[in-house]
Formats: sequence, structure tokens, C-alpha cells
Amino acid sequence: MNLLRKLLFPFAILYGFITSIRNFLFDKGILKSTSFDLPVIAVGNLSVGGTGKTPQIEYLIRLLSDKYKVATLSRGYKRKSEGFVLANENSNAEILGDEPFQFYQKFPNIMVAVDTNRTNGIQQLLSQNEKPEIVLLDDAYQHRKVKAGFYILLTSYGDLYADDFMLPTGNLRESRSGAERASIVVVTKCPKILTEEEQTEIRLKLKLKSSQKVFFTFIDYDMVIYGKNEKIAVSEIKSESKLLLAGIAKPKPFFDYLKNESDECLTFPDHHHFSDADLNSIRNKANGRKIITTEKDYVRLKDSELVDQLYYLPIKSSFINHQQDFDATILEYVKENSKS
Repeated sequence: MNLLRKLLFPFAILYGFITSIRNFLFDKGILKSTSFDLPVIAVGNLSVGGTGKTPQIEYLIRLLSDKYKVATLSRGYKRKSEGFVLANENSNAEILGDEPFQFYQKFPNIMVAVDTNRTNGIQQLLSQNEKPEIVLLDDAYQHRKVKAGFYILLTSYGDLYADDFMLPTGNLRESRSGAERASIVVVTKCPKILTEEEQTEIRLKLKLKSSQKVFFTFIDYDMVIYGKNEKIAVSEIKSESKLLLAGIAKPKPFFDYLKNESDECLTFPDHHHFSDADLNSIRNKANGRKIITTEKDYVRLKDSELVDQLYYLPIKSSFINHQQDFDATILEYVKENSKS
């Protein structure tokens, strides 16, 4: 695969040229970007693959939803519906996509919507009787037809965009210079202990403008797994033989956190829709054991025949330091751009 990617280097140069032209046209106003008269925060990345967008969105929801009417807007990747959909009691993962449905289940006090056309999506949200006061755009860093007021760029500690290259040779969706649009950059999935010297080294490597702040977060796992009717301490379940199941971009940290020598790890593609054959295979491999999965996979599996032996492990994004600075930066932007 590495050799093939190197052979495709000319296509990476071409892809980079095309995306750079596109960004230039948006920057100069030749291609239209629509702004909205409310705070719009876009969360995304320069690369393909998991950088922790879902826990970052959930962090923002927790930060903002007590004071403001918050809406999330996602494209609803791999959903089986079309157009604009506003989540309600009849929604499921097939209608919304797994991550938006996860937002809807965890945060009943917010609005959750999906639309591939983000401009139309925001317009539809603003046409509701109860309008949002803030819109969080999920995975929308390259969606330039909407001009967000604030951009949060995520990059993984073990896969910094500064060390990457354009598709298909690397994993970048656009040139590294796209980081210049970011209001702030969050380095995700860091070790829990990262010295100030190491943080400074990363800041220098990212080559950001002096006005751009950089924050460092790690994935914080819950101490409890949750099933349909019970919850079990992770310390208790770690020693038990079980099947670990993940359909996410980078499942290794999830497996490493839970597994012991007797466990079996089963991996599916990111956003995988589980077929009847998949469910039969999972049940056979579990052989009566508990099945522990990610929260994102659980929302797609909780109505299946596996539910009685199925559990999930929640995660959240936690800051290594300077959390108060991050919170204050977000809250100041929202306050300055809110009507009230």
C-alpha cells in the first residue's frame, strides 16, 4: 500500500492543485460563501480518518447547551435518508447516521439535524418555530459554501497534518495551508501526560499564525460500561473473557483499554451498517460472552438480536491543560455574535 501511494504522487500534486484553486476562489469571493446572523462553529480536520470530532462536538454541547439553544448539523454519513432531517422520537441511526443519532440520544435538550447541503440545513433550522441560537457544524472544515464564524481544526497527536501529504499519497483532504482558516487548533488523542516542552515542539511544527491558539486533549474513557439494563465497572470487566467490537476509523486505543489475553477483537469499517450475516457472525464469535463496543457502534446495534449481551464504553475529550482558556475563547465568540 505504501508503494502504491508513492506511485500515485503525481495525482496527489494534481489533487492539491485543484483544492488550492477551490480555496482561492472562495477566499476571493468568486465562489459564494453564505454567512448567518448567529454563532456558527465548524469542527473538522484536514485529513481523512478519525481525529476525535464526535467527542469534541459533545464537549461543545456540554459547554454551551445550559445557556443557549444549541443545534448540531451533520451530513449524516451513510444514512439511508435524503435531504434535511430534523431528529425526533421516530429517528434512528439509519435515518440520521450513527454520530447524529448519538447526539440526539445523549442530549435531548438540543436540536439535531442532518443535511448534505449545510447552507440549506442552517436555513431549515432557522425556519423552525423554536430557532437555535448556536449551530455546531460537524465535519465541515472543507464545506466552504457556509462561512462559519469560528473554526476548530482537529489534528491527531500521532498523525499531525504537518507530517502528512495530500491524497492519495497521504491522508490530507487539502493542503496544510488550509490550517490558516482555523480560529483554534486542537491536538487530539494525546498521551495524558505531555510536557510543556513537547507541546511547544508541536506548536512550532504546526507553523501557525501568532493569533491562533493551540490546545491539547486526550481521549478519556469512562470507568463504566453500559448495557440495556445494567452497568459494569471497567475494572471488573477487564478480567472477564469477552468480544470487543469496533466499527470506527482507529479502534486500537479502544481495544487496548479493555482487552486481556483471552479476548477476541473484531473490527469493521468505519460507519459500517451491520447485516444479518454480520450479526450471526458476531453472535457466534461471542459464544455467549459479553460484547463490548464503542458508543457509536452501539447506536446501530442496540435494536438488534445482540442487545442482551451488548455493552458500550463512552468516551469524552479532556484537556491536558488550559481548559479554562479554551472555554473562555468559545464563550466570548458566542457572546459577541449572539443577538441577545
